[in-house]
Amino acid sequence: MKPLQHTLAIAALAIPLFASAAVVTADRVVAVVNRSVITKLELDERVKSIRQNLARSGTQAPPASVLEQEALDRMVTEQVLLEQAKTLGIQVDDTQLEQALARIAQNNKLTLPELRKQLEKDGINWKRFGAEIRQEMTLAFLREREIDNKVIVTDSEVADYLHLNANKPQREYRLAQIMVSLPENATPEQIQAKRARILAARQELAEGKDFNAVAAIYSNAPDAANGGVLGWRPAGSLAPAFVELLDQMPAGGMTDIVRSASGLHLFKLLDKREQSDKMVIRQTHARHILIRTNEIVSETDAQQKLAQIRARLQHNEKFEELARLYSDDTSAAKGGELGWISPGETVPDFEQAMNRLQPGEISPPVKSPFGFHLIQVLERRDQDVTQENRRMKVRLELKQRKAEESYEDWVRQLRDKAYISIRLKDE
Repeated sequence: MKPLQHTLAIAALAIPLFASAAVVTADRVVAVVNRSVITKLELDERVKSIRQNLARSGTQAPPASVLEQEALDRMVTEQVLLEQAKTLGIQVDDTQLEQALARIAQNNKLTLPELRKQLEKDGINWKRFGAEIRQEMTLAFLREREIDNKVIVTDSEVADYLHLNANKPQREYRLAQIMVSLPENATPEQIQAKRARILAARQELAEGKDFNAVAAIYSNAPDAANGGVLGWRPAGSLAPAFVELLDQMPAGGMTDIVRSASGLHLFKLLDKREQSDKMVIRQTHARHILIRTNEIVSETDAQQKLAQIRARLQHNEKFEELARLYSDDTSAAKGGELGWISPGETVPDFEQAMNRLQPGEISPPVKSPFGFHLIQVLERRDQDVTQENRRMKVRLELKQRKAEESYEDWVRQLRDKAYISIRLKDE
């Protein structure tokens, strides 16, 4: 069976359950983060998880001391973020967790009991797995509230980007990176030390060592455990200066050291491809009559009323006049007119019923979350929405770039303000 996939990356931060007092006393604190602690057993679990991920990807694990230090550094950052989430009252309840686990099972074409059985077969504790997913959901909600929902991309920014790139091919780049983060307001000594680290990584790459293995050793980005692989990134989500470098590079090429607001980077271009913006969709021109159900109007009443209206329409009474008289929708004033409807613009029940109709045909009563409808399709057309689609994609790409830059800076500031005491070498 293929390795299980889920939409949330498994981070492996859970509190172990101890079977005896002897085991508990063998544990020790390896880091203090504000009022929380990270124990050696928790760190060992994280290191074990990272080793398993590296093995699955075919990447050689770094030396134990390096892996342990990098894992602890990541756990410290996560703890800082979890405390911030707690302060803001962000939490994932049991219902939300169950829904997420059900989606993971569905994505793997399994039932929830089958997912649990498969994970336990792979040596993954079900309770710990749930704790990991809950934590990752918490961090995702935190980022969404504090960063993503506050990022604004203006119409002028979209227009400027489209103007500057009007005659350029639209590309996506598959990237891997080695990142050495810099603290906020880094001193010259700190910058020098960080630069020495990434220079050492570059030297190992120049000697022919595998990029993924070097990333696992030197990078302290969240993707380091996956060999630094970032996946496909559209051009709009990357800094313009970096896109210029990538455009000149062949697949397999690597940049020199690049500095960003978050740190120092070495990027490897794994592949690149052209994006196709051409989009033609089938639109439907439709109108409807809606009868809403409530405490007074039952579902049976609504269906009977619409059946009577449909009979009148079949005797050549005008649709728009009956819509004005009987429809409970705001479109009643326009004779039930809905205009041209694109796929996904209406609720699924309505859209599916509408798509089954031929032009001129009137549906029987159709149930939706809003009530019951009579739907008439007037005509259909194939509409080129390439420009609208392009603007939407550019807006999303620019928002992604802004959000990532803001998030990295925000996390660095939170960590710089936190009390952190590393005790990994204490005995």
